Amino acid sequence: MDLLRDIFSAYYDARRNKRNTESQMKFEMNLEHNLMHLYDELRTRTYRPSPCICFITFDPVQREIFASSFKDRVVHHLLFNYIAPLFETTFIYDSYSCRVGKGTLKGVERFEHHLRSCTQNYTQSAYVLKLDIKGYFMSIPKRELRELLRKEMDRKPEWNKKFDRQLVDFLIDSILLRDPTSDVRIVGGKEDWEGLPPSKSLFRSAKGSGLPIGDLTSQLFSNIYLNQLDQFAKRQLGLKYYGRYVDDFYVIDTDHRKLARLIGLFRDYLHDELHLTLHPKKISLQHCSKGMTFLGAYIMPYRRYPRWRTICKFRNRMRLIEALCRCRTTMKEKQIFLLRSVINSFCGYLGHFSSYLLRKHLVDRNPFYRYFFFYGGFHVVGLKNIE
Repeated sequence: MDLLRDIFSAYYDARRNKRNTESQMKFEMNLEHNLMHLYDELRTRTYRPSPCICFITFDPVQREIFASSFKDRVVHHLLFNYIAPLFETTFIYDSYSCRVGKGTLKGVERFEHHLRSCTQNYTQSAYVLKLDIKGYFMSIPKRELRELLRKEMDRKPEWNKKFDRQLVDFLIDSILLRDPTSDVRIVGGKEDWEGLPPSKSLFRSAKGSGLPIGDLTSQLFSNIYLNQLDQFAKRQLGLKYYGRYVDDFYVIDTDHRKLARLIGLFRDYLHDELHLTLHPKKISLQHCSKGMTFLGAYIMPYRRYPRWRTICKFRNRMRLIEALCRCRTTMKEKQIFLLRSVINSFCGYLGHFSSYLLRKHLVDRNPFYRYFFFYGGFHVVGLKNIE
């Protein structure tokens, strides 16, 4: 019955932030039957992933997404809950993707911390090297990744005693080694794929390579595979000021020549050991005083700013909300709560940057004060009592 308990736990994890979606509600309408059926499939090893839905998203950039069914999402969380704690112990501290307590803001903060430490609080000169991997998710070799997972699990016999290793191996093989493009429902027209580079499409990936963007397990697998790069950077190259988020990584040092030499070392290691390609057009090496973009932030000495793309999105949303607030007679309570959450989301995020004047300029207007009030330096939005 431990498996059944784990499935229920995975279900609650999967539905978090997915409540009221169509797939989640359909699954929940017959919840006990669906979970018991999934339990039987896993117990008898007859589980097979359902066809994915593939579409193109343009926010923030054009990207190909494979969306799994809610049932498969439950299985993804089940596998994640089994193996993530094991691999978490192998990750370096400065890996920020798909980890509890980490994320983009943590990555920005650590980048700034490394910059301050390397420059002795900006009293010394330093340079920043930022690199990217070309078509990373579409280039991950599955067989090499599968062997890496097996070796790491074999090294921890105490971990194998806690779980059903055969079940874990079955889940990994079912999820990792499948071909999502062989049975997929495509949403959208061919024009959506126009302009998408071949290195960013799973349909054009080499056989036996590529993970679908959109799955929780893909995020975990990608982090595990590039952990080899992290270990190379920290253990073999001895880089103190190094950090990585998915396939974006940086090194900060006072020696410009040392950073220039690292480009070739990283390129050779990625190609020879990991069968990946360093993106030739996304190599940046410059003095820290000029600033550097990383994870949606533009970081300079003593300050950091949001990227222009985020600013434009914030402006457009606030103008739309301002226009809605002018039409007081058409606003419903549910809509007001939704608008408040949107404003709070933007203002809360931008509050981590030097953006006070931007927030004040865009929300400190009469139409907003019909429904909302602002406090904490325009970080938080409150709701007025509307009769």
